[in-house]
Amino acid sequence: MNNALGDDTPVYVISVAAELSGLHPQTLRQYDRLGLVSPGRTAGRGRRYSMRDIQMLREVQRLSQEEGINLAGIKRILELQREVAELREHIFHLHNELNAARSAAARRAGSTRSSGGGGELLPVHRTRVTIFNRTTTQPPETQ
Repeated sequence: MNNALGDDTPVYVISVAAELSGLHPQTLRQYDRLGLVSPGRTAGRGRRYSMRDIQMLREVQRLSQEEGINLAGIKRILELQREVAELREHIFHLHNELNAARSAAARRAGSTRSSGGGGELLPVHRTRVTIFNRTTTQPPETQ
C-alpha cells in the first residue's frame, strides 16, 4: 500500500476488507448496520474500508471471540474508548492553553518589574479547574 495514504483513507472494497480482517463480507455488513464500524461510501453508496476500519474489525472479532463479549457490549466499549480519546485530546488542549496563559502572565509580571511600575506584584499561583458537563437534560431532582 502507498504510504501517502493514511490509515483513515477509505480504499478497500468489502471483499478485500473481509479478506484482510479474516471475516465474511456479510459480517462486515452486519457490523456496519450495528454501527460497530462505519466505512466510507462511494458516490454509488458502495462501502470503502480504511486500514483503521480493518483494525477495528479485527478488534471487534477479538472481543467477541476471545473475550466472549456480545455485540451490544462491544459497541458500548468502542463508544467509551472514543469518548476517552476525545476527553484526553480536550485535556491536552486545555493544558496547552493553561501553560500559554501562565507564560503570558509571567511575561507581563516580568515587564512590569523591569519597567519600574512600582506597584506590588502578586504571585501567579497554580489553580486547578474542574469542569462539569451535564449530558442529561433532566433536572437534578428527577435523576
